[in-house]
Amino acid sequence: MTAIIVVGAQWGDEGKGKATDILGERVDYVVKPNGGNNAGHTVVVGGEKYELKLLPAGVLSENATPVIGNGCVVNLEALFEEIDALEARGANASRLKVSANAQLVAPYHQVIDRVTERFLGKRAIGTTGRGIGPTYADKVSRIGIRAQDVLDESILRQKVEAALNQKNQMLVKMYNRKAVDPEEVVQYFLSYAERLEPMLIDSELVLNRALDEGKSVLMEGGQATMLDVDHGTYPFVTSSNPTTGGACVGSGIGPTRITSSLGIVKAYTTRVGAGPFPTELFDSWGEFLQKTGGEVGVNTGRTRRCGWYDSVIARYASRVNGFTDLFVTKLDVLTGIGEIPICVAYDVDGVRHDEMPMTQTDVHHAVPVYETMPAWDEDITGCRTFDELPQKAQDYLNRLEELSGCRISYVGVGPGRDQTVVINDVLAG
Repeated sequence: MTAIIVVGAQWGDEGKGKATDILGERVDYVVKPNGGNNAGHTVVVGGEKYELKLLPAGVLSENATPVIGNGCVVNLEALFEEIDALEARGANASRLKVSANAQLVAPYHQVIDRVTERFLGKRAIGTTGRGIGPTYADKVSRIGIRAQDVLDESILRQKVEAALNQKNQMLVKMYNRKAVDPEEVVQYFLSYAERLEPMLIDSELVLNRALDEGKSVLMEGGQATMLDVDHGTYPFVTSSNPTTGGACVGSGIGPTRITSSLGIVKAYTTRVGAGPFPTELFDSWGEFLQKTGGEVGVNTGRTRRCGWYDSVIARYASRVNGFTDLFVTKLDVLTGIGEIPICVAYDVDGVRHDEMPMTQTDVHHAVPVYETMPAWDEDITGCRTFDELPQKAQDYLNRLEELSGCRISYVGVGPGRDQTVVINDVLAG
């Protein structure tokens, strides 16, 4: 029995897709436990680049069964568009399964997401506008639509009408918008019922039975720790729990069954959307990281904000998630830059903070405290073992490991699946 959780340790876009893809070739199930089509992965297979949004990265595995877990919110239109696009390129998505308990994104969720963001003005969160937050809000308010509801038209209609009784009042009276026709929403969902039904499973039962039979399950979290609605830089966060604990909830696999928790960190730091970012760079180095690292959001097309490695964030993520291992991605981007700054602490109004400040105010006022290390000039894209890396690259990784409070087990030295240095294999044994 093996149950591994892959979690972003920064603000997302760390390269979780690559990590999941590498491990997904050797497991039986790959599960997406949270998020929706706002959580993208880029995976390079055989020189081909795939940009996945709602689908688990395991959909590109020849062996694993990909599963959209109960903790996800599913836009059916986006789901089938993504499947069709993949299959048009020769990929096989026929093994995909969807939890019957996953929540569905309704057209009115997207409308509400966009109008509320505009209403917030300067206080806007920077959402993707895809209706993710409103869908999770309805889930918690117990007026959400679940995937299984498309199989029962009567229940579906009752739930849609109940939700719109409230939402139409808000849309018309608060936002001066046209009311949404419940029947149009019902027919929208029913139009996907025939195609969705064969995919639906009792995912909690299927996954736990798989573990009982000695099979392996990999959970790939969307977004990242610092976007967690409880543990992230609130309120500039997502609407789910993209942490190790959230993966257990979103998959139905209990925490005592988890064998490894793998945190994904870039060799530097990036963020998309609004919110605090202590190590953000506004100079030529920020432009260098953006251009050299190809830092553009998979889902949004927005340029990512870039900064140096933040070990305060990494330590916090290691603690909150209980990471057993780290996967450092994009180390090759730092080749030949002379010196590499590492944020080791924050200065907040003259007070040094070695750990995450407790209050939102202090996080916003945090100024990074840096130490520097020499960079390497050698091309590392062909390295496959730790000993093959230049000594300066080894020193940098050793320092990151020391500062982050967790062992580094994998290092990405290029975009390809094979461009990975494996130090400790979490699937071994």
